[in-house]
Amino acid sequence: MNALTVNLNPVIELTDEQFFQLCQANRDLRFERTATGELIIMPPTGGETSNSNAGLTAQLWLWNEQDKLGKVFDSSGGFKLPNGADRSPDAAWVKLERWNTLTQEQQTRFLPLCPDFVVELLSPSDSLKVTQQKMKEYQENGALLGWLINRKSRQVEIYRIGQEVEVLENPDRLSGENVLPGFVLNLKAIW
Repeated sequence: MNALTVNLNPVIELTDEQFFQLCQANRDLRFERTATGELIIMPPTGGETSNSNAGLTAQLWLWNEQDKLGKVFDSSGGFKLPNGADRSPDAAWVKLERWNTLTQEQQTRFLPLCPDFVVELLSPSDSLKVTQQKMKEYQENGALLGWLINRKSRQVEIYRIGQEVEVLENPDRLSGENVLPGFVLNLKAIW
């Protein structure tokens, strides 16, 4: 099953509040919204992808627990990007000082910022091209580091702000570089 894109703009332009309420009223569905207002209905992932994503998020969360340098988010966390898109990366991290600038209300809703770090784990239902576009969108909206992990090809695309995409073939691990100091993702658990 592939993601479905619905263009509601000819009929209605959803406000941020309406989009939030739509997501809350349909918790069994995963929605994203493009910068132009198109609604994307994401299918649930299969068991292997879900398990790999849980392992990825767990590794990130355990690293963050050591020094508590930020906040970790799983695939159900929503972010309102500066360009107006509403996205939910498979895993994300926000520096603590940025988190602390948000009000209590902002912290309980879709976060009005782009994560400092994002991961998209390509599932069989995902389009590589569409996911690459999403990674570029994160990069253009301020993500300092992003990883697009393609389990099928055992390939990782690394997105860094202001740099060309780097492609790694079958790496065993990934470094969080200076964005996530000391974090190393063990890809053996993900492949």
